[in-house]
Amino acid sequence: MLQIQNIRENKESIITALKKRNIDAAPMLSKVLELDEKRRSIQTELDATLAESNKLSKEIGMLFKTGKAQEANALKEKTAGLKEASKTMGDDLNTTVEELQQQLYLIPNVPHESVPAGNSEEDNEEIFKEGDVPTLSDGALPHWELAKKYDIIDFELGVKITGAGFPVYKGKGARLQRALISYFLDKNAEAGYTEMQVPLMVNEDSGYGTGQLPDKEGQMYHLQADDLYLIPTAEVPVTNLHRGDLLAESDFPIKYTGYTPCFRREAGSYGAHVRGLNRLHQFDKVEIVRLEHPDNSYQALDEMVEHVKNILRELKLPYRILRLCGGDLGFTSALTFDFEVFSTAQDRWLEISSVSNFETFQANRLKLRYKDENGKSQLAHTLNGSSLALPRVLAGILENYQTDEGIKIPEVLVPYCGFDTID
Repeated sequence: MLQIQNIRENKESIITALKKRNIDAAPMLSKVLELDEKRRSIQTELDATLAESNKLSKEIGMLFKTGKAQEANALKEKTAGLKEASKTMGDDLNTTVEELQQQLYLIPNVPHESVPAGNSEEDNEEIFKEGDVPTLSDGALPHWELAKKYDIIDFELGVKITGAGFPVYKGKGARLQRALISYFLDKNAEAGYTEMQVPLMVNEDSGYGTGQLPDKEGQMYHLQADDLYLIPTAEVPVTNLHRGDLLAESDFPIKYTGYTPCFRREAGSYGAHVRGLNRLHQFDKVEIVRLEHPDNSYQALDEMVEHVKNILRELKLPYRILRLCGGDLGFTSALTFDFEVFSTAQDRWLEISSVSNFETFQANRLKLRYKDENGKSQLAHTLNGSSLALPRVLAGILENYQTDEGIKIPEVLVPYCGFDTID
C-alpha cells in the first residue's frame, strides 16, 4: 500500500510511474488526497471539540466545589451538546478512514525505474539465458504422456477424488516430488534461510497484509464458515509472521524458507497450455522470504536471483530470466524477475519462479517497521521468491531427461530419491 505522505508529496511522479502498468492513476490519487484532507479536517475539528469539552468539565468540577451549582449545570448542558457533536464527528471520521483505506487498497505498487513499459508477457525483457536444450528422439513425449506411460502421476484419479487440477502422484513420481522438496529446503537452509512450517489457512488480515486481498480475492479458496482462506503461496503466512512488529536494524536480514501446498482457483484457465502439470489448483512450492533494510533490499534481490540460478544449474535444466514489464507486473511488486525452464517436448518456456522486491508496499499494509539509528520508526522492505515451484520443474525434468530407456534423474537428486531412473 502506498504511503499517503508519499502520494501527497509525489503525486505527479507516481502517476507517471504507474503509466508503465497502463493505469491512469490520477483519479485514484486525487480521491485519496480528497479523503485524506477530509479526514484531517474532521480530526482537527474533533480534537478541538474534545479539548473544549475537557476544559469545560474541569470548570464544572471547580464550580461545584465552590458551590456554584447553577452555573455548573448550565455548563453541563453545553458539554452534553459537545459530546453529541464529538460522537457524530467520530463516526464520520471512522467512515472516512475506512473509505480512505479501501481506496488505497486499489492502487498497485509503483514500478521500479528499471521496469520496462509494456502491455503483457509478450513485452517482458529477457535478461539472461543458460543451459543446453537437449536433443530428444522423434518419439519424445510431453510430461502428461510420460506420467501415464510410467504410471507416476494420475490426473484422472485426481478428477475422481476432487476435480481437474488435483493430480495424484504415485510411486517414483511421489518420491521424486518429495526429493525435490527436500533438496530445495536444504539448498535454502545452506544459504542462510531459516525453515518455517506455517498454517495452510490464513485470516483476512493476513490476506490484506501481503496484498492478496482484495486484489486476488476471486483466485483464492475461501472457507466462508470460518472466514479463512487457503493460502495461494507460503509468502502469505511467512511474511505475516512479522505483521505489526517493530524491529531493530540489527535484526536484518531476516530470511525464511518454507514448504507448503498452495491452492489457487485459476478460474477461466483452459486449453492445451494448462494441460498436465502446467497449471494446477493444488501444487507444492518451496518459498524464500526476506525482510530487509531499505538500503539493502536490491542487493538482497540480486542474491535471491543468484540463489535460484544456482539451483537450476545443479538440476541442469535450460532456463532463462525475464524482467517483467509494467503490464505483467504483479499488483504488489516493484520489480519482478521470472524464471522459466524450457520444456523440450512442449517446445515452450514454463514459468517456475518469480523473485520480487515489494519495497515498502507490503510493509505499510503489515505495519512492519524498524527503528533507525535516530530512534525513528521506518517501514521495512519485503521480498519473496519461489525456490522453487514444483509442478513445472517436475515437468521440465520428465521431458528434458527422457530417453528411450526411461527418464533419468538429475544427478543432484539421486541421493534424495534413492533411484537414478524412472522406467
